[in-house]
Amino acid sequence: MPPPATSVALAFELALLSGGLVLLWRLALGPAARNRPALLPAWDVTLGDFFLFVWLVLCGGYAGQYSISLYLRLHPLDQPHQVIIGTAAFHGGMLLGVAGYRLFFARLKPRLAPFSAATLRSGLATFLIAMPVLTAVSLVWQGLLKLCHYAPENQEAIDLLRHADSTALRLALLVVAILVAPVTEELVFRAGIFRYVRTRLPRWAALLLPAVLFASLHNNLGSFVPLVTLALVFSVAYERTGNIGTTMVAHALFNLNSSLLVLAGVDS
Repeated sequence: MPPPATSVALAFELALLSGGLVLLWRLALGPAARNRPALLPAWDVTLGDFFLFVWLVLCGGYAGQYSISLYLRLHPLDQPHQVIIGTAAFHGGMLLGVAGYRLFFARLKPRLAPFSAATLRSGLATFLIAMPVLTAVSLVWQGLLKLCHYAPENQEAIDLLRHADSTALRLALLVVAILVAPVTEELVFRAGIFRYVRTRLPRWAALLLPAVLFASLHNNLGSFVPLVTLALVFSVAYERTGNIGTTMVAHALFNLNSSLLVLAGVDS
């Protein structure tokens, strides 16, 4: 018999899946949803400007990691702390790259809309819609891996969270997963790569390219196809709402939900 925390977590997941199925039909698959126009404007920049954006993001990420590696040589830490600090430095560096492009190179600087109640609602709806889709894809993907006699490993962050020996370490992991990573990855993969290619490639390619890059960043075969699916849902939500805050909220809720499942002892 599972412990009480696990039972509560599973019951909560079933409630999320039920709500997600209702919203999936009403907001994504129903006739009214299919005819809803996209609100995301085209990103009118040159190919050179786009590659400059990508270059600044990559340079920022690796510069952040390199700077932290220099610090860790002088102040050694155990492996879990090194992973957390390195991940935070990489994401922080990418954020600096995005900021540097916007401040110094972007010809058009669209106004950054503040988070609002509408953004929170659309982010919650996107998260709920993603849940049943991702669950179905994950079950099929895990089954295919088992048929191929491949035993998938957990992502490193999941193992760290599950086996962390201190509250401070767990809090640091949660901050990176719930606050830092969603902002960085949505700005790079959705507001950057997807927004550029959506008007320049066939629709299937524009959706798939940033999704594959996003999933590849996590370097885990067991979660690759589910993460591609999650990225596709986020891209469609961003296209329909035109608000990157929507996918930031949905991404943060997804990471929060995954973290709570790990802490409750629910197997992946």
